[in-house]
Amino acid sequence: MKTLRVDVKMRNEYLKLKNDLPRTLKLSGHVGFDSLPDQLVSKSVQNGFVFNILCIGETGLGKSTLMDSLFNTNFESQPSPHSLPNVKLKAHTYELQESMVRLKLTICDTVGYGDQINKDDSFKAVVDYIDQQFEQFLQEELKIKRSLSAYHDSRTHICLYFICPTGHGLKSLDLVCMKKLDSKVNIIPIIAKADTISKTELSKFKAKINDELRNNGVQIYQFPTDDESVAEINSTMNSHIPFAVVGSTDFVRVGNKTVRARQYPWGTVQVENEAHCDFVKLREMLIRTNMEDMREKTHTKHFELYRQKRLEQMGFTDVDSDNKPVSFQQTFEAKRSNHLAELQAKEDEVRQMFVLHAKFDKLKKDHAEEKRRLEESRKKLEEEFVEFNRRKSQMMASHTLTLGKSKKK
Repeated sequence: MKTLRVDVKMRNEYLKLKNDLPRTLKLSGHVGFDSLPDQLVSKSVQNGFVFNILCIGETGLGKSTLMDSLFNTNFESQPSPHSLPNVKLKAHTYELQESMVRLKLTICDTVGYGDQINKDDSFKAVVDYIDQQFEQFLQEELKIKRSLSAYHDSRTHICLYFICPTGHGLKSLDLVCMKKLDSKVNIIPIIAKADTISKTELSKFKAKINDELRNNGVQIYQFPTDDESVAEINSTMNSHIPFAVVGSTDFVRVGNKTVRARQYPWGTVQVENEAHCDFVKLREMLIRTNMEDMREKTHTKHFELYRQKRLEQMGFTDVDSDNKPVSFQQTFEAKRSNHLAELQAKEDEVRQMFVLHAKFDKLKKDHAEEKRRLEESRKKLEEEFVEFNRRKSQMMASHTLTLGKSKKK
């Protein structure tokens, strides 16, 4: 009997669950909603795209040159001095167009990074910049009248961290900075000016960098492998991180072709030759394959984490002390009630202070009046004492005179 009841209960739960699920129906003809992807593409192309790159690295590692090489243009950046007292971030936005697709590209450079004697706070300006962009987007999102469609999203989608090609591993500044940033932005480490190090040394250098990142718990961006169309190439490219790159603004004729390259007395380093460096791999992964994934991960992971922390700081939560769901309205009303209670408590405190001040003023006035009366009484007593002494002297003199006359008789 008990087993029968259990079976009936499970059957009822199954039927209820089945009724809650959407039913799959067959269409008897073409409807047209299969054009939704085309509509989405058309709308996206019409609105254009936004992509923001943060370049972190010491002065002179070729950050600006690499950006020119990646987008095959000249951004006309100015060289930075090594004498700046603090790290400054300079962001420039450009409008690019390729095959009717418009891209609003923002490149932010860390000017003076690593040039100071004391490098303890070099990463602070970078962290503040990333948080500032998150905060601006959050404030726009919390407005009553929002205009997110027209808002220029300045959140950093990718951080290219340029590593000096020393061959001896990462500097402490590199590890500290990347550790501070790995929960705020997608990080791709890059070995800059890779033509200054041999192939054997480069292989060992990459292995050492990966070991140090792993041992220090630094989470760098991994190309996604959940999409079957790009899973194989992304998995292969993940093994090539950090990318060893070379950038150049010069074009050299090699054979019958003019290529972007660096000319040396001993030969030519071709930027787009995969046998010479990883520039093509970086461009393929950064721009052609995973740009949208970086934009999506910035919004769904890094911004969501920042938004959660900020709302918790503001006092908002999803559940109450009993782990029951709490709506935004309930949280607001609770905060409003607490705020009004705090204001009332402060008002009562101020009133009590006024009452105490009034009592203190009255006591002070009574004390002054009492002091005045005591002073008058003291003066009166002194005058009476003087008068008493005067009369006493007179009486003593009169008594002495009377005694003298009695002796003469």
